[in-house]
Amino acid sequence: MTEQLPFRFGAEVYTWFMNNDGQTHKGRLGHMIEVIANAQFTGIQPIHFWMGDLSDPDRLEEKLKEQGIELAAIALALDWNGTEETEQETKEANQTISLLKRFPGAILCTVQKPSGRHDLTSRRRSLVNIVNNVSRRAMEKGVPCSFHPNSPHSSITRTEEDYQVILESLDHTATGWTPDVGHIINAGMDPLEKMKEYASMINHVHYKDWNGEPEFALMGEGKVDLLGITQWLKDRDYSGWIICEDEGEKALDDPDFVTLHDGHWIKEVLLPGLK
Repeated sequence: MTEQLPFRFGAEVYTWFMNNDGQTHKGRLGHMIEVIANAQFTGIQPIHFWMGDLSDPDRLEEKLKEQGIELAAIALALDWNGTEETEQETKEANQTISLLKRFPGAILCTVQKPSGRHDLTSRRRSLVNIVNNVSRRAMEKGVPCSFHPNSPHSSITRTEEDYQVILESLDHTATGWTPDVGHIINAGMDPLEKMKEYASMINHVHYKDWNGEPEFALMGEGKVDLLGITQWLKDRDYSGWIICEDEGEKALDDPDFVTLHDGHWIKEVLLPGLK
């Protein structure tokens, strides 16, 4: 899928998690790895608390090798609502960092679970401090990091002001930025322009499509200029992962189909359009 391209394509497991808050497909990471491989993706990004018995590095490595794909990243998704990490949050972060050490180059993708836009000034400051601390611990262990903003109305990393305050306050020696093109447009911003603004921070990318009805669409059926964004990444020789995290409505009923569709769409429609 990625011949003669500087970047590689992978898939996120959130496409399966959407159904019933993860309960429907809980414990099926092995199946997801198989589907993602069948879709001709070359990498996967699981969620740290949703890996089941494949949180064991030996089992995970064996399954990945069996299917011929890599661990691109793990999403460390936590509340981080205090002024500092809770004891449990520190434990989960350190466990995830330890797991990632087994897979050199795989990224710790930090994500805050949305929980309201109250006390924005202090909570954005606390989030930055926590993400910086987690990222520095990971960096000391040789694990690269990237921060992933999201766009629900209850997120404190949603608006243009949020992006400016948070991205510019992160420790750029410890963490990069994961632009999620669907979340950016969902919050009323232009994905490519925002990516150009903070281009030096990009070390991981998430793709999803969006149509505003009310939010996300099956890849290729929305309004995100995925071709233009991919061309820009190619032109600047971006060499990281592009992770497809399809949150279209069809994923609620058939995440396997959606993942296979996305792999086919990238190979047959997106890539042939590149110059």
